[in-house]
Amino acid sequence: MEFTVDQIASLLNGEVKGDGGVKINMLAKIQDAKPGQLSFFSNPKYENHLYSTEASAVIVKKDFEPRRPIKASLILVEDPYSSFTILLEEYHKFLSYQKSGTEDPSFIGQNSTVGADVYRGAFSYIGNNVKIGNNVKIYPHVYIGDNVTVGDNTILNAGVKLYTNTIVGNHCVIHSGVVIGSDGFGFAPQSDGTYKTIPQMGNVIIGDNVDIGANTVIDCATFHGDSTKINNGVKLDNLIQIAHNVEIGKNTVIAAQTGVSGSTKIGDNCVIAGQVGIAGHIVLANKTSIGAKAGLGKSIKDENAKLMGSPAFDVKEYYRAYAEFKNLPDLSVRLKQLEEKVLNLPTFQEKQ
Repeated sequence: MEFTVDQIASLLNGEVKGDGGVKINMLAKIQDAKPGQLSFFSNPKYENHLYSTEASAVIVKKDFEPRRPIKASLILVEDPYSSFTILLEEYHKFLSYQKSGTEDPSFIGQNSTVGADVYRGAFSYIGNNVKIGNNVKIYPHVYIGDNVTVGDNTILNAGVKLYTNTIVGNHCVIHSGVVIGSDGFGFAPQSDGTYKTIPQMGNVIIGDNVDIGANTVIDCATFHGDSTKINNGVKLDNLIQIAHNVEIGKNTVIAAQTGVSGSTKIGDNCVIAGQVGIAGHIVLANKTSIGAKAGLGKSIKDENAKLMGSPAFDVKEYYRAYAEFKNLPDLSVRLKQLEEKVLNLPTFQEKQ
């Protein structure tokens, strides 16, 4: 796959400075790029690489003024980093959507429909009454249960499991090992000390433009007619547990090894770092940010809250508290020294 510098600049609404006819066949880092490759420059500390790079073209900011001659053609844009990201996305789409057709062996059940340009990998299984949209890519060993809907341009990587009644939107990417629609953690304690399983009858609804990382699990809702909901634009990292009846607002991002307990509602545009634990039946306001390894046990009502610690509290207060915590060993020594001095003070009678 080759594009000229002029074609790339047109895609990015950029301006070419240099030879626009140069052909580009790959993207690369500025310090490692070779002829025929395209890179970008946005961080000033990499400016020296701009003058020595072997890249055929480099994306730079419109107002950048070089201090020395540059061999590469330049594509002038408003934001080089964002522009390079756009190219990476387009390149990834091209590679991801190349496959089409059906490999053997694969299975499709009764009354199921498949759109145009769908790829069905070997050993994939599609149940009954399933609706698969256009340009969907179903890689080997994917399981799609009965009554599932998958929207257009969605990619189900190898080994994905979609339980019965799951709904997946358009333009989603679901990575290997993801399980969607498994039972929530519902068990009723009995008088003899055992636990009785509570059947989980709901489903999971995934919105549009959602990315779900490898080996993440999203449980179905408890009651028939209820749903665990992952709204548009949500990005989930690897190894995340989303429990039954949870709702995650649009454009929220959650990092690896986070666990969200049942019936919790997370707002829009929240940022949740790795290894965060969130209790059940609480609500997080829009634009809440939670630092790594935090533990959250109560609702957050105010937007734009920034939290750290376990239990989590305001990040500024956390850092002040942590500063004191680091000083505890020294304070302990000083306290013992002070205690010895106090104990060795002469008594009133001794002074007489």
